[in-house]
Amino acid sequence: MRYESDQERGSVLRTYKQSKGTKMGGVATASGPASDCRAKVWIVDDDTGLLLGLRRVLQAAGFGVEIFESGESLLHAMDSPSPECLILDVHLGTMSGFDVQARLLAAGRSIPTIFMTGRDDTETRRRARRAGAAGYLPKPFDDEALVSAVRAALKRS
Repeated sequence: MRYESDQERGSVLRTYKQSKGTKMGGVATASGPASDCRAKVWIVDDDTGLLLGLRRVLQAAGFGVEIFESGESLLHAMDSPSPECLILDVHLGTMSGFDVQARLLAAGRSIPTIFMTGRDDTETRRRARRAGAAGYLPKPFDDEALVSAVRAALKRS
């Protein structure tokens, strides 16, 4: 999707730019149905600035959020109760988001998963569909797309 201006891209793009050294704008808030309130969402991305921005957006929308900078750190945290929704970057350091999801499924953890990627292509979209993705977000995406994808994923759980 092409955007006419940075303003149209939303605050997630501004957050992404901040992580790359440019100035960030405000974070939009969104209110949702009471059923969203405090649903637990875990996010995995190796870009710390983006992780912090995504957490702010989802917390403002009423979700409980935990962030992880690697697939391995998320897998170590799986001793605790599972989240209701998982957001995985496709391209992580040593293991891909698809690898993380496969390991969770092998361990009996079926969690509605949204894949996000900065390298959107036909094969990645195909792999996400085959993996049973609850959502797919090509970067950059705006706050509304993020919150809507999480709400849709929660309806699947």
